[in-house]
Amino acid sequence: MSISKLCIEVFQQCVKDYHVHNHVDHPINNPYNQQQFEFLLYQKNHIDTVQWHLEDIIRDPNIDPVEGIDLKRRIDRSNQERTDLVEKIDDYFLHLFKDVDVSPDAKVNTESPAWAIDRISILQLKIWHMQEEVNRKEADEIHRQKCQDKLTVLLEQQVDLSTSIDELLADIEAGIKKMKVYRQMKMYNDPSLNPVLYHLAQQQS
Repeated sequence: MSISKLCIEVFQQCVKDYHVHNHVDHPINNPYNQQQFEFLLYQKNHIDTVQWHLEDIIRDPNIDPVEGIDLKRRIDRSNQERTDLVEKIDDYFLHLFKDVDVSPDAKVNTESPAWAIDRISILQLKIWHMQEEVNRKEADEIHRQKCQDKLTVLLEQQVDLSTSIDELLADIEAGIKKMKVYRQMKMYNDPSLNPVLYHLAQQQS
């Protein structure tokens, strides 16, 4: 089974599992062993799925401002967790390809394998929720048809993205492309890099 197909299967399973309870606070029940690559994939998509729904909730125009601030901070934490998981997935590939004989003229891709996989994880959420809109009985036919058109594009994008991921991994394995990872440096979560936080700390000291 190709990596892209494996990712899609695990991501689809996770999205389906979430919607059994359909609640952002329902605990995750990852069915895979922690030593499996699938465990990381499931964890990754669960973060994406919960954050997808948090983003819906926070856009309620009548949301209590205090609750809104709490949700924004929760989304910030979720973004950091998402980045951490992507880097763990890249670590998996770094280990997988550590013995590859890289060609001297090997090229670097615009994004690492894990960040491409991140895109396909989000894509599964778009597909799931667009399909919901296509099936929404109370919506009018014009709305459903527009959503069907968008769903067709999303499914085409899934094929293209899957092909690109598998080709990238094949090129890395063959030494044609270089496996190179830049760690994300999110500054807003770091009290030593966010000027609002470190100025506040200086004032309190």
